Amino acid sequence: MTLVLLPPSETKRDGGDRGALDWSALSYPRLNARRRAAVRAVRALAKDPDAMAAALKLGPRQRTEIERNRALTTSATLPTIDRYTGVLYDALDAATLPAAARERAGAVVAVHSALLGLTGGLDPIPAYRLSADSRLPGLSLREHWSAVVAKELRAVPGLLLDLRSEGYVALGPAPVRPDSVYLRVLGEGPDGVVRALNHFNKHAKGELTRALLLAEELPDTVDDLLAWAPGAGFTLRRHSPTEVALIV
Repeated sequence: MTLVLLPPSETKRDGGDRGALDWSALSYPRLNARRRAAVRAVRALAKDPDAMAAALKLGPRQRTEIERNRALTTSATLPTIDRYTGVLYDALDAATLPAAARERAGAVVAVHSALLGLTGGLDPIPAYRLSADSRLPGLSLREHWSAVVAKELRAVPGLLLDLRSEGYVALGPAPVRPDSVYLRVLGEGPDGVVRALNHFNKHAKGELTRALLLAEELPDTVDDLLAWAPGAGFTLRRHSPTEVALIV
């Protein structure tokens, strides 16, 4: 099995084409108790708009996010990979994936959010606002998620490719084992020196995820992943025993 672990995005599409949040429709059901607690905390905070705006660092033009959070359990849902927008998800362009690739996304993509923990690529989720560094009264997101998400990831067999930002890694570290690697996006200058990238980081991760979903066969190991990359138009290198680098 291969698991591609993605970060969420602060920006999300409105609306939905499915019913309200259904706990039984979410992958990783052992997280449901923690999910319910996080949703309760967010909805409770949304009753005080000023407190929520301060906790989530919302500006005057972002106050609609408060209503999203107030309606978490009643608003329509969308598949996870369709709900998120922004640079990574624009490059993934889930809406244009063939049916077989979307079906694969449901099996091999997981998104790690501060609200729901791990969700499968096609799990139906509502629009919401909560980030890895958000502060909820009486609930530390790191303490709430870290151990239980890490336990779920340890139970996933096969290749685990971690594309999350470091803020989300802190909410659930991936297991340390030969087939679990963190992806860094680096740029190679004319002098041959590689440097960390910011602007193209998310775009490159979205393109890589899309290519994996479209691949004829998924790589089963890190060596398979490195061997697959050139034919798909990517330069992947070992960066350390627990990391691979995507050179762009």
